[in-house]
Amino acid sequence: MAGSAAQHLEFLKALATRPRHVGAIAPSGPFLARAMAAQVDANAAGPVLELGPGTGVVTEALIARGIAPGRITAVEYDPEFAALVQRRFPGATVICGDAFDLDKTLSAHPMAPLAAAVSSLPLVNFPRALRSKVLHDVFARLEPGAPFVQFSYRLGPPLPPPDGIALRKAAVIWLNLPPARVWVYSVLPRI
Repeated sequence: MAGSAAQHLEFLKALATRPRHVGAIAPSGPFLARAMAAQVDANAAGPVLELGPGTGVVTEALIARGIAPGRITAVEYDPEFAALVQRRFPGATVICGDAFDLDKTLSAHPMAPLAAAVSSLPLVNFPRALRSKVLHDVFARLEPGAPFVQFSYRLGPPLPPPDGIALRKAAVIWLNLPPARVWVYSVLPRI
């Protein structure tokens, strides 16, 4: 079976059997994945953290952008998706764990400050306190000025930016099911 067909089949199986682990009606499409990856500077030093890689479509776009698989650490809650991403990208570090508890999930995987974080987590499906915690935990690991890239199917951002954090809408992807918006959070420079 072709890679894309196998990924869609795995996604549909997860949607049918583990709907709480899946936050969408379809896997992220290649246009959305490329728009998210485009927000990451491939030349910036440091690792890239990917939260909720699912079937790996954004992982693939990050690698196509020029980010070496060895720089990518992906945190996936669903064990079958984690195994799929590890098979597809054996050079990446794939951790089956909870993105809402990064201290515990990443405790055995120390890493340098992050060049970027890219999230496909369905943040709007979670309470605001958990969304804020993810944002805080990611920013504690990012290099100053590095982006935290998140998409949402809603018109507005998944979380308003806290004080000291800038937010911009980077893209609207109409060719995704459903259409999505790419948001980029970053720390404001201190004056």
